[in-house]
Amino acid sequence: MAEKNVVNGDHAAAAAPERLTLEGIKALRAKAGKLVAPVASYSDSDMFKSPYSYGKPKARRWDHLLSQESLSRQPCVLKQAAKHLKKPGLISLGGGLPSSENFPINSLSMRIPTPPNFTEAATAASGQDVTVGKYDTREKDAVFDLAIALNYGQSIGSAQLLRWVTEHTELVNAPPYADWRCALTIGSTGALEEAFRMFCDRSRNDSILTEEYSFPSALETAMPLGIHVFGIKMDEQGLLPESMDEILSTWDESARGGAKKPTVLYTVPSGQNPTGATQSIQRRRDIYEVCRKHDVFIFEDEPYYFLQMSPYVGSADVPPPPATIDEFLKSLVPSYTRIDEDGRVLRMDSFSKVVVPGSRLGWITASEQVVERYIRHAESASQGPSGISQVLMHKLVDETWGHEGFLQWLMHLRQEYARRRNAILAACEKYLPRDLVSWVPPAAGMFLWLKVDHTQHPSAGGPDSKSILEIEEQIFDSCIDKGVLAIRGSWFRAEHNIPPSGLFFRTNYASASESDVATAIQRFGAAVSEAFGRS
Repeated sequence: MAEKNVVNGDHAAAAAPERLTLEGIKALRAKAGKLVAPVASYSDSDMFKSPYSYGKPKARRWDHLLSQESLSRQPCVLKQAAKHLKKPGLISLGGGLPSSENFPINSLSMRIPTPPNFTEAATAASGQDVTVGKYDTREKDAVFDLAIALNYGQSIGSAQLLRWVTEHTELVNAPPYADWRCALTIGSTGALEEAFRMFCDRSRNDSILTEEYSFPSALETAMPLGIHVFGIKMDEQGLLPESMDEILSTWDESARGGAKKPTVLYTVPSGQNPTGATQSIQRRRDIYEVCRKHDVFIFEDEPYYFLQMSPYVGSADVPPPPATIDEFLKSLVPSYTRIDEDGRVLRMDSFSKVVVPGSRLGWITASEQVVERYIRHAESASQGPSGISQVLMHKLVDETWGHEGFLQWLMHLRQEYARRRNAILAACEKYLPRDLVSWVPPAAGMFLWLKVDHTQHPSAGGPDSKSILEIEEQIFDSCIDKGVLAIRGSWFRAEHNIPPSGLFFRTNYASASESDVATAIQRFGAAVSEAFGRS
């Protein structure tokens, strides 16, 4: 591949005081020339990183934390042979690749917005009709086509989309160590399952830490693997570093059912699911230092990272977006990957919340060692994401929009989510009994976490006092009767064997219309008032 020449120079001599920019990406691509990556081509992020990525320390090794399953995995011998496919004139009789002549799909077309006009109406009026054909690489001088995408590929993903992902990661996160890499995934949940199996071992009684209220799919992924899960107390910024430090410093295996001291932290730092909390940069630094102190590896799950919004100021009006892409990028809270000097973070990104969830497509960023182990797992599990998803996403975010257009799209989403967030907050202020229900305006994501003061329930303190779970069930059932679904907070507990710390409900403001959101909140308020004898 032509890009290999970009970074095969003198890495030690490449000064790294600056960062990759949009103009820098264009210059690197122009220097590299056309990307040539036929069916099942081998690729890795080192082929696409800029010289700014080098001249930095290398990541630590994590052999002592990896599971025996992960350490025992060997490269797929058949996929290793694909390294030779790029040799000019090579006739392949190896592998198990079918002929593209027998693929029954000749082309795919889609209508997409033209930046910066992203509304449905603007797309209908002035959008672009984009088509990908079976043999575009030979007939139209393209870099990706259906003959490549519909065939078998490498578990790391296609070189075409991996290039874009690598550039995007360096542009936004710029990891501070040299040997970082990316790999495409089948979405964050699939990536998390592989990460758990890489770092956790049932036979070692391994355990992990996460927020006190956490993403149920993550918990449901960990538990069948025999992984013990323990929750960390939270405030309006998410998990508390002092609580985490106390848990780790006073760990007693016998008191914890034989569970080993946790070596992994799973966290959703921005717009956390379910609480909507976003960790400040200082909070992230403090948590990172606790992880360093106790040698804990971090799984940074960031599906909502780019859905960071302007602060809520008590009005339905949304402030204007950042004036430039550079201002937008500077407004984002730096990620754990951005401050990760040790290479102790595996970051999971996803197209699900910022493009389409049905793509089942995302990527991880971690050290070369960790990504290599991840690929070994993927080779015998998912074998990488769908080729159709990859070629359509490449056509959208790279070939048509480019990095600049994609970042403009994210700026558009920021405004859309801020408008929807403000709408649900206005409805809460209008319809909810403020002495019973409280909330913190979310700074990112799609969830509003409502706290109900259970101590004011009519049964509180009496001989027939109801538990938090009983009151929660009463409100939930009343909500369903009144025509609104708000998810019970207890369902998100990291530790279901201990009572909940409070009475909460999770609401989502991303999908329903603003008028429906107002109606739903009004119904929720009526259900709470009824449960507390105020109807």
